[in-house]
Amino acid sequence: MASIDFTNVTAEFPIYNANGRSLKKRLMQVATGGTLSADDRGHVVVRALEGLSFSLKEGERVGLLGHNGAGKSTLLRLLSGVFVPTSGVAEIHGEVGSLIDISLGIDHEATGRENIYYRAALLGIKKSEIEKRFEEIVEFSELGDFIDMPTRTYSSGMHLRLAFSVSTIISPEILLMDEWLAVGDENFKHKAQERMTDILNSTKILVVATHSRELVLNTCNRAIWLEHGKIRMDGDPESVSAAYFGF
Repeated sequence: MASIDFTNVTAEFPIYNANGRSLKKRLMQVATGGTLSADDRGHVVVRALEGLSFSLKEGERVGLLGHNGAGKSTLLRLLSGVFVPTSGVAEIHGEVGSLIDISLGIDHEATGRENIYYRAALLGIKKSEIEKRFEEIVEFSELGDFIDMPTRTYSSGMHLRLAFSVSTIISPEILLMDEWLAVGDENFKHKAQERMTDILNSTKILVVATHSRELVLNTCNRAIWLEHGKIRMDGDPESVSAAYFGF
């Protein structure tokens, strides 16, 4: 059974040695982000998340709200396993799939065909699975003979169609997203919307960081508002959206 349990989770990142600087003697609040501090050795640290405690169970569709720098992306990366907590306990049960940075791993000098395998490898998809679904990916991307051309020859739209077509063949138990994906021209956007809906219907837990009130209200059944790396509000989408966006 898929589930997520965070208990007093904090995430900090050392930046550089600031020995002798005033930063080691005081705290500075970043306008909308975490906290900058320094220890006795002068090591500057960014505290991106502080004391997060929450649980997610199957069937939950969670919208993460918060201004840029509030900690949404850091939380998504903790959930994906890219980052680990500095302190606290993060228990994640279930296969996790990420649709963050869908173009990550694309080599502009390699062909579209080669990049399908590169991107799939980053997603943890076996080569045998890609070989079975290769034609499906190419057909969905609508790239035709361009699949054997270097991606540096692609337009931005073609590049995104390739990345989207590979990245969305996953069907994880826990799906992480940084905004809703909709790429390409109007015809492709319709296909992309249908595929995203299919993925959403099959996944057991969804966590999506967004600035869209409409997405939170139409897609989610729970919302978490992050501010300065802490949970400001956690509740139903209507109440949290009203507080965050205003009436």
